[in-house]
Amino acid sequence: MVEFLGKTLGPDYEIVLQDLNPEHQAIVAIVNGHISGRRVGGPLTDASLQMLSSRAYESNDFLCNYRGIAGNGRVLRSSTLFIKDDEGNPIGFLCINFDDSRFAELNSKLLNTIHPEFFLAQHGPVERFDSQEPPKNTFSSSDSTTESFSMDISSLMQKMFDDATMSLTTPIDRLNQHERKEIIERLQEQGLFQLKGAISFVAKKFSCSTATIYRYLSEISD
Repeated sequence: MVEFLGKTLGPDYEIVLQDLNPEHQAIVAIVNGHISGRRVGGPLTDASLQMLSSRAYESNDFLCNYRGIAGNGRVLRSSTLFIKDDEGNPIGFLCINFDDSRFAELNSKLLNTIHPEFFLAQHGPVERFDSQEPPKNTFSSSDSTTESFSMDISSLMQKMFDDATMSLTTPIDRLNQHERKEIIERLQEQGLFQLKGAISFVAKKFSCSTATIYRYLSEISD
């Protein structure tokens, strides 16, 4: 299906099949990977982990038209289909990431042909899809969620940790217990702890034991 969709939709559509087995959590098939720069064996994205953490699959069969950012900075229109077992548990994601940059360039050239640049300067460019009202089944999380495509697990975990701590004004090694717990809760909401090795990664960041991280998580869930 991945190859079929890739050839049918064309080179501007990246098709990705992700295995959600905790032992794998990786891309098992991809077509047009040049769009995000990923390949087979690459990790899940931060948005995928957040979907799992928030259990978005329980009330949706798919989520469409949320924002993705490719490695080259291009904005993508991303959609995910939840593949579930007979009990409704997610076992895989089928993702489609559309890069409309070629069409935007063509649109700009056509508009410049019809209306000279001075007209565009006065009236502004034509709006693209990502400035329009999002359709139903759109993954937004208060319009703050943007999917980033990491090449490996360590880069993904580092990005998620940076996102959770970017607003801190106190150095990591000087946080008190309450502040640390708040960071742990943010990371849990992001789905970081669904990644293998995440406990050890966060413990190293906080210069504490893995038992301490497990204790924080237990206190948060109580």
